[in-house]
Amino acid sequence: MRLKSIKLSHFRGYRETVVIPVEEGMTGIVGRNDYGKSTILEALALFFEIDGTKSDKTDMNCFSLSDGLEQFEIACEFDDLPSQLVLDENVETTLGDEYLINASGHLEIAKLYRASTGKLEKTSIRCQHPADQVLGALLSLKMADLKKLGEERGVAEAVADKRVSSLWRKAIRASAGAIVLQETLLDVDKGLSTDSKSIWGKIQDQLPTFALFKSDRESSDGDVEAKNPLQQAVKDAQAALQDRITKLEQEIEKSVLDVAGRTLDKLREMAPDLANELVPRFKEKPKWTFSFTLDGENGIPINKRGSGVRRLILLNFFRAEAERAVTGTQRNVIYAIEEPETSQHPNYQIMLMKALLALSQQDNRQIIVTTHVPALAGLMPIESIRYVTKNAAGVPTVKLPDEPVLKEATESLGVLPETGMERAKGVVLVEGKSDVTFLKHAASILKEAGHIAADLEDAGVVPILIGGCGSVKHWVTLNLADNLGLPWCVFLDSDVGGDPVQVKSIQKRQKEVEAQGRRFYSTRKREIENYLCPDLILALTGKQVAFTDTCDAKKIIGKAASVKPDDVIDTFWPKMTAEKIISRSHYQVNGQQKSEIKEVIEELLQLV
Repeated sequence: MRLKSIKLSHFRGYRETVVIPVEEGMTGIVGRNDYGKSTILEALALFFEIDGTKSDKTDMNCFSLSDGLEQFEIACEFDDLPSQLVLDENVETTLGDEYLINASGHLEIAKLYRASTGKLEKTSIRCQHPADQVLGALLSLKMADLKKLGEERGVAEAVADKRVSSLWRKAIRASAGAIVLQETLLDVDKGLSTDSKSIWGKIQDQLPTFALFKSDRESSDGDVEAKNPLQQAVKDAQAALQDRITKLEQEIEKSVLDVAGRTLDKLREMAPDLANELVPRFKEKPKWTFSFTLDGENGIPINKRGSGVRRLILLNFFRAEAERAVTGTQRNVIYAIEEPETSQHPNYQIMLMKALLALSQQDNRQIIVTTHVPALAGLMPIESIRYVTKNAAGVPTVKLPDEPVLKEATESLGVLPETGMERAKGVVLVEGKSDVTFLKHAASILKEAGHIAADLEDAGVVPILIGGCGSVKHWVTLNLADNLGLPWCVFLDSDVGGDPVQVKSIQKRQKEVEAQGRRFYSTRKREIENYLCPDLILALTGKQVAFTDTCDAKKIIGKAASVKPDDVIDTFWPKMTAEKIISRSHYQVNGQQKSEIKEVIEELLQLV
C-alpha cells in the first residue's frame, strides 16, 4: 500500500479539514517558519504510532475546542491496494469485496483523539459500507454467528467451504440483492473481528512503515530518533519477513491455546461452571524488539554525538538506501525528513536532497521533505510541491502547484534562477556542472578545429544548471526566459540501458518540453561519460578501460582512474580533441556518417 493523502481536522493550527495529497515518489512541503509544515509530519508520526511520539490536549485546535468540538482527527488514505488479501482463514478476498474502501476507491483510516486528554479514542475505517444493519455488521461476527445467520437466510448450500468466514459473508451479501451503501466510520475494535487474528491486524500488516527524522533532536540516552536511521533498517528487515513472523505467531497461538483448552477440559471435570466462564485469549500481539545503533571507537553512541555528525550519518544512510536494490517483496516505506538542511554545510544539503530524489524513484519508497531553504526547494520536482501558507484569517492552508501558487511560493522562499541569465541571448538547460563542461568544451574545440563557425559564447547561448528538468528552479528559469523573450531548450542524458524508471522520467520530461514547442536533446549514448575516448584515458592514467555505449561508463572510468564518478567529465573531457569528439559521436543514418555532438552544438547555435 502507498500513502495517497493526509487529512487533518481540528489538529493544532488546522481548524477545518485540510487534505494534503502525497506523491508516489517525493512530496516537498515548503513554506515559511511556523506556518504548519512540521505539524504535517508530526501528525503522521502520531498516526503511525512512532516510538517517542505522544499526543496531548494541546494538539486540539483551540478555536474548535471553544466551538464545543470534542475530537481532533488524523486520517490517511492509501492506494495501490493489494489485489488479494487473506483476512480470515486462508481464503483470499479484497478490501472492495468486504466494503472497506471509500468513495474514491482507497483505504482510508481515521484516528480520532479526545480533545480533553489528547489520547487516541478510536481507530476507524472510513468506507462505503452496507447501510443495512445486518449486512453492515457481518465483519464483526464470529464463525458460529455467521453460520447461524447464513443458515437462517438459506445460503448454506452456496458456501463451498463452511470453515471460511469470508465465503459465508459473500453468500449472505449475494442473497441480499442490491446493497445500499453509506459512508461509515467502521470501528476497528468493535466492527472487525474473527476467531483468529483480527481483520484489522491483517490490514495493519499491509500498511507502509514510517520513519521520521526531525530537525530538533534531543540527546538523551533514550532518544529513539538518535538511533535512527539505522533502526529503520531493522524495521525494514522485519517487514520483509512479516509473512514468516505471522506464521510463527499463529503456531505459537495455536500451541498455547491447545494447552489452555486441555487445561479447561480438565477443570471442567471438577468445576464445570468455572471452566465454562473462562475464555482463553492473548491480551496482545507478541512484540519483536531489536535495538540497533552505531558506537564510535570510544564507545560513544551516535545519540551523544553532535547534531552535525548525526545528520551526516543520516545523509549517508539515504545515499546508501538510494543505491540499494529494492526488492518487490517489501512493504512501502515512508521517509519523512524535517528540514534536511539543519546543521549541514550547503554542499551536504545538496547531496542529501539529490540522494532523496534518487531514493524517491525506487519502488516501495516515498519521501516527504519539509524545508524553507530556497536552494533545496528549487531542486524539488514541480508536481511534488505542497505550499503551506496562511489565509487572511491566519489559518494554515496547503496549496497545490499551479502557475500562481508556484509564483507565490518562489517569491515567498526567494527561489532564484541560476546565474548566467543576465548575459544570455539563448538558454540551454542542463542537469549538472559536468554538462556545462561537456557542451562548452565541445563547442570551443570544434570551432578551433574549423568544424563549426562559432562557439556557444560567441552566440550568447548560455548553459544553465537547473538540477533536473522537473525542478522548481527549472520552472523559475523557464518563466524568466519566457518573460525576457529568450529562446531555450533542454539537454539531458538519455540514461538508455540504465534505470528504467529514470528513462521513463526523462521521456516524460521530453514530451512536456516539446509540448511547449521547445527542443529537447537527449544523448544517443547512456550519459555524456560514454563519449570519452578509452585511448585518451589510457594515455593520461595508464589504465585500460572498456565500456559500451549503454553501460555505466561514469563508474567504470571513475573506479579505474581513482576519480570520483561525478568528476570524470571535468577531469578528462577538456583533454578531448575535436577529432576524438567527432569520432566518439559518430552514428549512421541510411549509410551516411553523422556526428551527434557536432549536430547538437550546431542546433544550439541556431537558438539565436
